Amino acid sequence: MRFHSLLAAALLAGAVLPAAAQSLKPGLWEIHNRMDNPEMNQAMAQMQKELAGMSPAQRKQMEAAMAQQGVKMAGPGTTGGMVVQACMTKEMIERNDMPLQEGCRMTKNDRSGNTVKMAFTCSNPPSSGEGQFTYTSAEAYTSQMTVRSTAQGKEQVTKMNATGKWLKADCGNLKPVGTPKK
Repeated sequence: MRFHSLLAAALLAGAVLPAAAQSLKPGLWEIHNRMDNPEMNQAMAQMQKELAGMSPAQRKQMEAAMAQQGVKMAGPGTTGGMVVQACMTKEMIERNDMPLQEGCRMTKNDRSGNTVKMAFTCSNPPSSGEGQFTYTSAEAYTSQMTVRSTAQGKEQVTKMNATGKWLKADCGNLKPVGTPKK
């Protein structure tokens, strides 16, 4: 899988921070993503190696591009995944929007109790998927997602598991994740 496609998948995994639970706290969130796909995990490890090998100028450019999407790399995950940080505003939470990377839109967003079932489509890179978020408190959630995409002419299905935890009210310099156009 190409570096940019993998990065987009990682951004999507981090950026689909659930805002539909009105009890979630706005502010800086940390999301630990793990992909249940050996090929993707290998590509993720390669991407992290490439990021680590970048010159300071290249790394700064990559971090700036990610920050424009509202995501900050927080480092590799302990289980072979990736850790990202994302900013959620009070307004995003109040609108019940699920912020997604640019080029993505929600096709389903249903809440029952502490669980939200969602579906989405993205144009860049072309992908679609569905997932479920379970809120354990105003400061934590777990999620399971299935993402379908095409790489080198082959359909790829990637299952992602994530845990999100609220870090603090102040997002610092990190801009909020973009909200999809409806």
